[in-house]
Amino acid sequence: MARFLVILDVDSTLIENEVIELLAERAGTLDEVARITLDAMNGELDFEASLRSRVATLEGLPASVFEDVAPAIVVTPGVPEMVAAVQAADGRVAVVSGGFHEVLDPVAEALGLNFWRANRLEVADGVLTGGLTGPIIDAAAKADTLREWAAECGLPLRQTIAVGDGANDLEMMAICGLAVGFDAKAPVRDEAHVLLDVRDMSQLLPLLGLRG
Repeated sequence: MARFLVILDVDSTLIENEVIELLAERAGTLDEVARITLDAMNGELDFEASLRSRVATLEGLPASVFEDVAPAIVVTPGVPEMVAAVQAADGRVAVVSGGFHEVLDPVAEALGLNFWRANRLEVADGVLTGGLTGPIIDAAAKADTLREWAAECGLPLRQTIAVGDGANDLEMMAICGLAVGFDAKAPVRDEAHVLLDVRDMSQLLPLLGLRG
């Protein structure tokens, strides 16, 4: 049985990038998308509405864009060390993202994560439609996912750790045992139990009693 569950946000947390911005750069809509992303992460826009408006700007991109942006993805320093140490201590590491499975899947597989969940972009005839398919992973869905995976691991919520940086992480951070703001935006800084401001995910290990 798992001893605890660490669940992380992806964009600007597990990875250094904002994947929607990498895609928008290919679509020529980066400035517009970056502005909307910032407003959403600061809690100034509804997440689902902001996501749909950003995704709409990707209409017409070829599905091969996922392979094009993959080499640009940079895993945050300390993530592999953190994952290895948590799993060696009978913990589980998961991520839940307002980003996209198409880019997240290979990263999660390479890191050996236990669970991951994200949004899916709609593709028709080999091109992005500008829409999404399936359930939207917003703040409420992140909290529901934490509950689901904790139950699957046989864990009470007090044995879960949520790590995030933006407003759509607040609902899962409100129900976990330890809420960690990682290089966090203003709304998270006000609510997190602990703030980590150096971009090194191995800093999480002492908080878990696994180092130092």
